[in-house]
Amino acid sequence: MTTAEPADVPAATTVEQEVLDDAAAAVEPMEQLVDMTPLDHPHRLLLVHAHPDDETIGTGATMAKYAAEGALVTLVTCTLGEEGEILVPELEHLAADREDRLGEHRITEIAAAMRELGVTDHRFLGGPGRWRDSGMMGLASNDRPDAFWQADLDEAVGELVRVMREVRPQVVVTYDDNGGYGHPDHIQAHRVAVEAFDAAGDPSRYPDAGEPWQPSKLYETALPVSVLHLAYERLKELGEDAPFGITSPEELDFGTPDELVTTAVDARDHLDAKIAAMRAYPTQIAVDGQFFALSNDIGQGAFGVEYYRLVRGEPPAGGHEDDLFANV
Repeated sequence: MTTAEPADVPAATTVEQEVLDDAAAAVEPMEQLVDMTPLDHPHRLLLVHAHPDDETIGTGATMAKYAAEGALVTLVTCTLGEEGEILVPELEHLAADREDRLGEHRITEIAAAMRELGVTDHRFLGGPGRWRDSGMMGLASNDRPDAFWQADLDEAVGELVRVMREVRPQVVVTYDDNGGYGHPDHIQAHRVAVEAFDAAGDPSRYPDAGEPWQPSKLYETALPVSVLHLAYERLKELGEDAPFGITSPEELDFGTPDELVTTAVDARDHLDAKIAAMRAYPTQIAVDGQFFALSNDIGQGAFGVEYYRLVRGEPPAGGHEDDLFANV
């Protein structure tokens, strides 16, 4: 039985298929550059993110730090970010409601960002364009049959299990169960990553996806409430508008209570790489916006130190740690 597509959601077009074909062709050369034996790397880290740029904003300094230290850093991105808002006027024609070629363009942005971070192993879950950016919660784009929000969980988990069993990470990183701030693709990425973490070591699950491998630790990204408050106050001091249209940090409905944060990775020595990677996303991040207003001030702490909550694995001694590979 087939399910009719909602009337207000456009059907796939020849142009859209051409975009996916072009995207696949653009990604293939990157994948060919990955020539490694996972166990040659004593430390192996896999991150699951929803859209291009999410990885850099939330975990870019961590990725650059471990890549520079010789760890195998693998990034799995679940969509091409087709529904993103375009900040470059000259590229507005790529928008989802016009030519619908933004996803293709963002492949070039993420490739540039990974070069800045020193990350050589990057994949799209199920291949480029397998699942589409769902847009913000409540939009009609959530209901597209190809939206990641509508993805068959078993299929998506199987694709990620295949990657986990190939690269054999000890450490996996994704979002919390609210996706950090409630975006449907972030929530779905959390669901897929957690289920894949639990399934990867089970030989009875996905037997055709490779030899079982059980990662040791699963982390959720975290943004401590105290850091949010500090960033808010410093933005006001700099004369910048507060983010999200709030008038007080107490109005923020996201953030991780400080007592739940287990891990702070100090990667301030790699902040320049993170900032350079952020600049690789001009369609999504304004180079004169709030991220860069902070980058030479509180950004040393707000963006150079990245926070996590350990949800699977051996708890750190004293409840806190500074290394994702502690006890591995």
